[in-house]
Amino acid sequence: MKKREEVGTSRQFRFSMLQGILPIKKEQVPSEVLAGLTLAALAIPEVMGYTKIAGTPVIFGLYTILVPMALFALFGSSRHLVVGADSATAAILAAGLIGLAATGSDEYVALASVLAFLAAGFLILARLIGLGFMADFLSRTVLIGFLTGVGIQVALGQLSGMLGLKGGGHGTLLKVWNDLHQIKQINFYALSIAICVLAIIVGSKVFSKRIPGALIAVVGAITASWAFDLDQHVHVLGPVPGGLPHFGLPGVTWSWELITKLVPTAFAMFIVILAQSAATSRAYAARYNERFSENTDLVGLGLANVGAGLSGTFVVNGSPTKTQMVDSAGGRSQLSMLVTAVTVLVVLLFLTAPLAHMPDAVLAAVVFMIGVELIDVSNMRKIYNERRSEFWVALVTAVTVVLVGVEQGIILAIVLSLLDHVRRGYRPKNSVIVSGADGDWHALPVTQPAQVEPGLMIYRFTHSMYYANSEQLSEQILYLVQNAKPPLECFCIDASAVDDVDFSAAETLRSLHRILEARGVRLVFAEVMDDVESEYREQLESLVEEGAIYPTLEDVVSAYRKDTKAGG
Repeated sequence: MKKREEVGTSRQFRFSMLQGILPIKKEQVPSEVLAGLTLAALAIPEVMGYTKIAGTPVIFGLYTILVPMALFALFGSSRHLVVGADSATAAILAAGLIGLAATGSDEYVALASVLAFLAAGFLILARLIGLGFMADFLSRTVLIGFLTGVGIQVALGQLSGMLGLKGGGHGTLLKVWNDLHQIKQINFYALSIAICVLAIIVGSKVFSKRIPGALIAVVGAITASWAFDLDQHVHVLGPVPGGLPHFGLPGVTWSWELITKLVPTAFAMFIVILAQSAATSRAYAARYNERFSENTDLVGLGLANVGAGLSGTFVVNGSPTKTQMVDSAGGRSQLSMLVTAVTVLVVLLFLTAPLAHMPDAVLAAVVFMIGVELIDVSNMRKIYNERRSEFWVALVTAVTVVLVGVEQGIILAIVLSLLDHVRRGYRPKNSVIVSGADGDWHALPVTQPAQVEPGLMIYRFTHSMYYANSEQLSEQILYLVQNAKPPLECFCIDASAVDDVDFSAAETLRSLHRILEARGVRLVFAEVMDDVESEYREQLESLVEEGAIYPTLEDVVSAYRKDTKAGG
């Protein structure tokens, strides 16, 4: 068995590349190519917009979806996560470099690349110490709430662009408030363009989800803008320089003092990357019932940020909006992202000039639709109907994302998932086990202290025993013993679902043993897991006599009958 496990681990390491691409069916390739082209058309102007947040030149936005995106596509495990520039990390970058260099200067850009290297270092370190498990604490409920919140935030954030308003402000509510104050300044040219784009996107989906409505809208808008001089009426992107990025280490004077100044900012970025990427990967893996490796994704994200540093751009992150772009376009693997990277390469070399004619309202409308598609009303309604308590958890997560921020929403999502887990383990639904007329075992509520045989009761504990639920364990066992009719001679704990017993729970069991012994009741255990039986014997050695642990419930009943017959 040990050798087989070692071989499996070796194979997993050996084939760690291309996990997000393979296997792929031939008939899926056209959809992947189309999704990659669509992502390029939509993400290019979007990431250029993020440079305004980050404080870097516009062209550096394109660099974030060139080398970094390709590296994650090759070395990550998620088939859906799109890595590129992100508003949250861009904002952290800008705040962290205030006072260290002039915004947009060569020194500023170099420091931004250093931050990408430092963030990569934290990601690789996280992989080495196994922090990928954090994604396991994001339940499907909070993921639905998280993506719904992101969708609302993204959609509301695009209203100013669609209306041709100046906008402004930080946070969703402040942005909407500013939009309302500027409502009389609506640019009806921008609004008309946005409505046309939305009509094309929605109309194409009505006919067929395979029609690339967003791509058609972008290309058509650029063409119309060029042909009819729309730049006279609406704001457009303007001239975009082309060419490949400069590859190499950032041009800074490396020193320990510089590193210590940048580490806090890099660590803040790392937390956002870790949580947001894991949340997005987990959400789409859950949507398509797929598996992915959090630790492999950490390596992919680390290498992507190394690529960002070497290509002179700023930190990259897993993006919920770009991931939804690809998903909406039919992309189901990282092949789409490789197509996007190649497309960006072609654009950088030959096609930056047409981008200058892109109206801002086009991008705003496209991103607005992406946000709307992220709002998962059907699943929120389903959670509300089936698990009311979990619905409130999802709703609180969504509201936090909208009102406070994505990173805070992610942290809250993790906390709420952990609290939900603790809540379930804190008060597990335990039962009394009896034998039915059909000979099978049946579970009854603890409020019904039924006995398998006169004087024998079996109690099933359905969670690991630890400090938080040890009081419940004690209360229920004492209740059952005190209310047993006839009085008990033997009390059996069915431990088939118990995978751990901490010190507090062991102390509780010792105390129960003494109380039951004083009442003349023998305490025994059944169906103890093989891998924890030794731990039971070590922790409970002082109270578990020889022969007090039975392999099955049938063995407990047989031994009790034998002892009763012998005693009688």
